[in-house]
Amino acid sequence: MIKSLKDCLRNRFNVSVAETGHQDAWARARLSVALVTIDGRLADSLLARVDRLIEGETRAVILASKREFY
Repeated sequence: MIKSLKDCLRNRFNVSVAETGHQDAWARARLSVALVTIDGRLADSLLARVDRLIEGETRAVILASKREFY
């Protein structure tokens, strides 16, 4: 399930996705999504769309979401 979700995010939004936590738990995962752009509003909009896609996935629940911009 995690691999297919990561592949979907990569293909649909052209972002980097990595499983960055809870690799030893079968029912939980932490995914990190990264992208590079010069437009902060575009980045925020794209990450909101990523969240919505995951929220629409019946097998996944977002427990927390955090965004950092550099």
